[in-house]
This record gives sequence, C-alpha cells and structure tokens, in this order.
Amino acid sequence: MKVSKRVLEMEESVTLAAGARAKQLKAEGRDILSLTLGEPDFTTPENIQEAAIAAIRDGRASFYTVTSGLPELKTAISGYFEKFYGYSVAPNQVTVATGAKFSLYTFFMSVINPLDEVIIPTPYWVSYADQIKMAEGVPVFVQAREANDFKVTVAQLEAARTAKTKVLVLNSPSNPTGMIYSREELLAIGNWAVEHDILILADDIYGRLVYNGNTFTPISSLSEAIRKQTVVINGVSKTYAMTGWRIGYAVGEPEIIAAMTKVAGQTTSNPTAVAQYGAIEALIGEQDTVEQMRQAFEERLNTIYPLLAEVPGFEVVKPQGAFYLFPNVKKAMDMKGFTDVTAFTTAILEEVGVALVTGAGFGAPENVRLSYATDLDTLKEAVKRLKTFMEG
Repeated sequence: MKVSKRVLEMEESVTLAAGARAKQLKAEGRDILSLTLGEPDFTTPENIQEAAIAAIRDGRASFYTVTSGLPELKTAISGYFEKFYGYSVAPNQVTVATGAKFSLYTFFMSVINPLDEVIIPTPYWVSYADQIKMAEGVPVFVQAREANDFKVTVAQLEAARTAKTKVLVLNSPSNPTGMIYSREELLAIGNWAVEHDILILADDIYGRLVYNGNTFTPISSLSEAIRKQTVVINGVSKTYAMTGWRIGYAVGEPEIIAAMTKVAGQTTSNPTAVAQYGAIEALIGEQDTVEQMRQAFEERLNTIYPLLAEVPGFEVVKPQGAFYLFPNVKKAMDMKGFTDVTAFTTAILEEVGVALVTGAGFGAPENVRLSYATDLDTLKEAVKRLKTFMEG
C-alpha cells in the first residue's frame, strides 16, 4: 500500500518527536529530564474542571454543538476580546476548533490557493510551513536575526513580497524565541500589510504569558483597517493549562470565519462539547490562577536564564514572553565537534539525559529550544547536566 506524496513530503513535528523520544527512554528506565514540549506543568484550574463536570452531570455535554462552537462560548470570547484586545466581536466573527493548531489548519485551507505565497519570519513554529504546503501554498521564509531580537522589519518583508504573496504569519510572543513585537513595529507591519492587501495571520496564543514588565500588543487592536486584514488565532491551552482539552478559536472577518467553519464541518465537526464548557469558565471565571501561573513562569525564566548563559558555548537572548529559551549553540557545537544541531541534541540526550528540541525544525540550524514550563528543580538539574556535557 502506498501513502500519498503529500504525506511523504511532510516533515514530522520536531517538538512532538523529541517529546516522544524522551518518553520512550523514560519508559526504558533512563533518567531523562524533558524540556521539549510547550505544555504547562500545572493542572487545569479547579473552577474549570468543576464547570466541565457540571456540564457532564446535567447532560449538556452529551450532544453535538454547532460546528463553530457553542453560542455561550462565542459570547465569552467576545467578552475576552473586549477586556484584552479593546474591541468586541460578533458571533459570525468567531469560530471554535479542536485546538489552536487546527484553527491554523482551517485558516490556511480556507485562504490559500495553489502557489499562493505565505511569508513566515524565522525562527518559526514547526507546523506553519507544512500546513501551508498541505494547502498547496508556498512558504517564504524571512530570517529574523538575533541582533534584532529575532524580529523582522518592514524592509525585509517588502524584499520578500511578490505578486503571489497572500498571507503574513505573525507570532508574538514567539514560539520558539519568546520575543515580542512593540506597538510601533506592529503598526508599521500592519500598515504595510494593508497597503499591499496581505492577510495577517496573528498567532496570539502566548499573549497572556509575558514577563518582567513587557507588554503584549495585539496587532488587530491597532486600527480598524489592520483589524479587517487580520485573523487572530488564540486558545485556552497555554494560558489556562488546558493543553489536553483541545480548544482553540479564530476571530476575523465573517467571510473567512465562515470558510474556516466549512472546513471544520467536513473534518472534525464541532469541538468536544465538554471541553467547550470548560473553556467558557476559563474565559469568564476567576483569573487569579492565571496570574499565579504567569508569575511562576516568570520566576523560572529569571532563575534559569543566567544559569543557562553560563553554560560554555550557549549564547542566549533573554525572552520576553511564552515559556521557551532558544540559545544559539554554534560555539558549543564547534567546541564538541558537531556540525549538525540535531546530532548535537541527540548526543546531549544520550549522554546526560536532557531532552531538548533541535532548532532545525524551527528554521534555525544553530539553535536549540528548551521549555521552562516545568518545575525549577528539574530546570536547574537540566542546566547542570548541560554544563557537565559541555565541560566533559
């Protein structure tokens, strides 16, 4: 039996592959510290759990919902946008999906025609490029340099623009770098996109996870013209420690939102009903727990960053948000005799039991990604082992 060319050409998710390898070695009895997955180590807040249990017990979670999501959840999302984005949205501007990743997929399937080009600043989250290829589009990579805090400029975007450019992907705070675009930078990018009729795909999933006085500005909040050009992707996974619940959503102009709902209707149908009831409580319920988790991530960042910077050959820009560090390890690889970053991360895993993610899958062949969405003791021990590896 032969599989499709589409699947043969598809890259495996490096983050999921690294996480799976770490779990396999743990199952074999190895002492493995995994810093691979972007997954909070906190359990879902109790008020959210209880709301979901109540929905099960009173029968509300037993049935299909409309494909685009419960009306009550759309109302909660609109309220969330009023509070954190500064504008409200109508029900026909919202569609809920089985995770933010699937929201991204339905977006690309809805707007990309064969050979349409999508600009992706690098380093980039691993699934953007392959989802674009699945939609028969062409990813066009623009390198965001470390010297500019991993952010692209309008001049770089203009140099990459062609008559086929359809979409710009913008992820701020960024996975994997954790860097945040300023209001001024976003305004310049947004106005450029409006001028050239380029859609903005704003991946805002880490917007609530910012640290040390930094501020997240949603590009869609800057002007009505930019808002009409933008589709926002967000969800409850990162902010509310709900990765397993698989609830994401998109907000944008009704025509695109309707198209995304149409794709979902022929693939997943509605998101899981009980998870939607949990998401309603997440968005409208108490937010103290969210702040407690954010403060914990901030403490981990401020503790682990200077320790990682002391590891020989590891050069790291301090992130402003999300929960990743993305050190440049070119010097470290040279010191240890490696020319390939994936081989370098494999050696670290096998020799000292620390699972990192190769930067190759993010379009950054001189970097590695580590997640600090785990406890401080594990993080400290992991960095200690990295130092041992480099000094051995």
